[in-house]
Amino acid sequence: MLVDTGACERNAHVCHHRRSDNGCGDCKVRPISVCSVLSLVELEQLEGLSQHLTLDKGQTLFGQDEPASAVFNVIEGCLRLTRLLPDGRRQVMGFALPGDFLGLALQERHSVSAEALGQVKTCRFGREDFAAVAEAKPHLLKSLHARVRYELTLAQDQMLLLGRRTAEEKVASFLLCLRDRFARIGHNSVTVELPMGRQDMADYLGLTIETVSRMLSRLDRAHSILLVPGGVRLLDAARLERLAAS
Repeated sequence: MLVDTGACERNAHVCHHRRSDNGCGDCKVRPISVCSVLSLVELEQLEGLSQHLTLDKGQTLFGQDEPASAVFNVIEGCLRLTRLLPDGRRQVMGFALPGDFLGLALQERHSVSAEALGQVKTCRFGREDFAAVAEAKPHLLKSLHARVRYELTLAQDQMLLLGRRTAEEKVASFLLCLRDRFARIGHNSVTVELPMGRQDMADYLGLTIETVSRMLSRLDRAHSILLVPGGVRLLDAARLERLAAS
């Protein structure tokens, strides 16, 4: 079993290296993960290369510019992906949810930092070991390519969000995107969880925190959403979709 000693030293009090109790075959994100194409026998082989890591809120899975020596499958929780700009400003590049696979880029160093927004559980694989398995299994490689295309779509969506849209349109689009991503992992509900804070949303959408709060309040007053603890309830999804399509 390979160990990322740098990450473990930074997160010694929250980083647990242990096998999953039920193994990869019973992993709850397997149906939506890149490893969904593997048979049980192949999963056992992959599990032999894995570590299960648990992070508490605020702990870092990996940092910007650190060596990209591993890839990670998010099993539970949400991570904030950020990039520190040369002038010291922070840009939120995205949010990783269960089923997402981190570290697929070809760079030798991470271009972003990944920080837990709550308790997060991930499955870690040494990058070279995982690459060797993928090269030997064309169906896994095809699944990885599909994942890369999905991530490219999310990146294009963010570019559209940062384009010529009003603040209200940006917030509506963000909420609908989160709804769709949660639905993909089986969370089909009119209530959309917001594990990120208002400042995180602002940094992702290119707005100020005051503007994000004002737009959420406006949508709430218009009965398009209902602000609830930890999230929002989508009361008028059709109106939000019209705003997002603007």
